[in-house]
Amino acid sequence: MAVRIGDEAPNFTADTTEGEINFHDYIGDGWCVLFSHPKDFTPVCTTELGSVARLMPEFQKRNCKVMGLSVDSVEDHHAWKKDIEETQGAPVVYPLVGDTEMRVAKLYDMLHPNASGEAKSRTAADNATVRSVFIVGPDKRVKATLTYPMSSGRNFDEILRLIDSCRLTAEHQVATPANWQDGEECIIVPAVNDEAAKEKFPGGWRAEKPYLRYVPQP
Repeated sequence: MAVRIGDEAPNFTADTTEGEINFHDYIGDGWCVLFSHPKDFTPVCTTELGSVARLMPEFQKRNCKVMGLSVDSVEDHHAWKKDIEETQGAPVVYPLVGDTEMRVAKLYDMLHPNASGEAKSRTAADNATVRSVFIVGPDKRVKATLTYPMSSGRNFDEILRLIDSCRLTAEHQVATPANWQDGEECIIVPAVNDEAAKEKFPGGWRAEKPYLRYVPQP
C-alpha cells in the first residue's frame, strides 16, 4: 500500500548502526527525515550520506532527527560509514537501518511487494526505487515525500527548506510560495478566513487577490 502525505508513518522496529530502534520512539516529539538508498558502497549515495553528515547541525537546529536505510546489513553499513567519513569529510552519526529482508522498504512502498532475494545478491538496479525521502512530523504523520533516480544526487539544502516550510504550516497556518527561502513572505492558508486572520496576524497582510494573502514570516 502506498504511503501518502497525511498518512501515519508506518512504524517499525529494526536493527541499525546505533542498535535496535523503534521508529516512532526515535521520532519522539520532534521531526524526522527517513531517507533510503538502493545499495551500500554506491557512488551517489556515498556523497549523499556525507552531505547529511555535514548538515547535522542544521537538522538539529530544526529539532529534526535523521535515519538512513539500505537493503543491506548493519555490518555492511559500518564498513560503508568508514568510506563515507574518509571521502566526504564527516562521520555518519545518525542511524542506518539494516533492511536485508526488505521489510521496511516494502512497508514504505519503495519496492514491489513481491520483490525477493538476498540483499547481497541484489544489485542497485534491482533496488532502484529504494531512493526515497519521507519527512515525518511530531504527530508521526508523513508531511512530504520525494523519490529520485539513482543517477541524481538529492539536494539536502532543499530538504532543509522543505522542513522549514512544513514546520511553518504546522505551527502558524501559513504556506510558502514558489522558491521561498527562510525569512521571506509567507501565504495565509485558505482555511484561515479574513476574520480569523485578523486575530492571527494583527499586523495585517498584503492581498494581491482575495485568496492570495501575503504576510511576513511568523
